[in-house]
Amino acid sequence: MPRQPEGRIVKRIRREFETRGGRCFKIQGSDDSFQEVGIPDLLICIWGRFVGAEVKQPGEELRATQRITLREIYEAGGVAAVLETAEQAAHLLSKLEKEVPRQTPICYDRGRFRRDFRLS
Repeated sequence: MPRQPEGRIVKRIRREFETRGGRCFKIQGSDDSFQEVGIPDLLICIWGRFVGAEVKQPGEELRATQRITLREIYEAGGVAAVLETAEQAAHLLSKLEKEVPRQTPICYDRGRFRRDFRLS
């Protein structure tokens, strides 16, 4: 079976999160960009959780900076994921969906917590 371009895999994974209400941010990183090296391909907020998802071709290894960043996300209480397929994303989502209680969103605006989303 021929390999899919990584961009196509990213699109399918992103769609999996977005159809369940997630907000995905696709990160365009390279060693030449102004962005910090090692940030996962997708940064996702879903059901009160922060997910850092590095998308890889099947069998492709993580770079050291990617591994470090995913560990930092994990240690900060987020979800660190390496995904090769949309099916793996669906599996991860089924686990997150079952977590009870789901974390409540927080809006914090310059020293004040808000019950709803309102920024001054």
